[in-house]
Amino acid sequence: MTKHYYKQEDGQKIATEVDLNAYGYMQKYSWLFSVFIKFDLEDETQEKYEEFLDTKASIIVTVEHNEDARYVGSRVVDGWTELYFYAKDSKSLNSKVSSILSSLEYAYEANVVKDPKWDFFNFNLYPSELEFHNIESLDIIEQLEEEGDKIEQQRSVEHYVFFDTPTQKERYIKELSLEGFEYKDDISSEEFDNGIALVKTHDVLPETLEKVVFEICESLKKDHGSYAGWSTTLA
Repeated sequence: MTKHYYKQEDGQKIATEVDLNAYGYMQKYSWLFSVFIKFDLEDETQEKYEEFLDTKASIIVTVEHNEDARYVGSRVVDGWTELYFYAKDSKSLNSKVSSILSSLEYAYEANVVKDPKWDFFNFNLYPSELEFHNIESLDIIEQLEEEGDKIEQQRSVEHYVFFDTPTQKERYIKELSLEGFEYKDDISSEEFDNGIALVKTHDVLPETLEKVVFEICESLKKDHGSYAGWSTTLA
């Protein structure tokens, strides 16, 4: 399952693509193979963009041939598109990429290093807890837009949080100081007890959700709470 999101790194937002199922085949591959291509997806024409996507797809198919490697994600950094694979060994990886890129106009670099613990994937591609929430927000926003929702329109939005103990929950409710938020009611699920629904009026633009979810997650730290998503009605 491939997802796109912006990863925070040194105060910079980096456009990131990641295979969230990659851990399922982690044990088979211990070499990190990276391909850097001079191409910024945000700065090119639609035609050039489509040509590049075709090239990217060809590289992935070629490197993954016979399951010698698996594509795990990409990043766009300073005008370079970075493709990342984990491979069984380091043999012939560079030649596979060169067979495609050497005849094209792109400047590129390739490198392979041993990474049996998948450190690069863990720290540079896989989303943090907050970034996971942002990915989930984008999925909900996409569903709303497909239904014709005007996401820039303000409406009542419920946010759900859970705690380990009733005491933590009650203390959080008593000391709730998030601007514009109100306690709505207690909730529970098969996975969590001691949950509450908070409600606030705001739009559901991606940047708004990022800000709101960050504020909630920060407020939960003191009482060891967990954020569990949001819901709303069509506007």
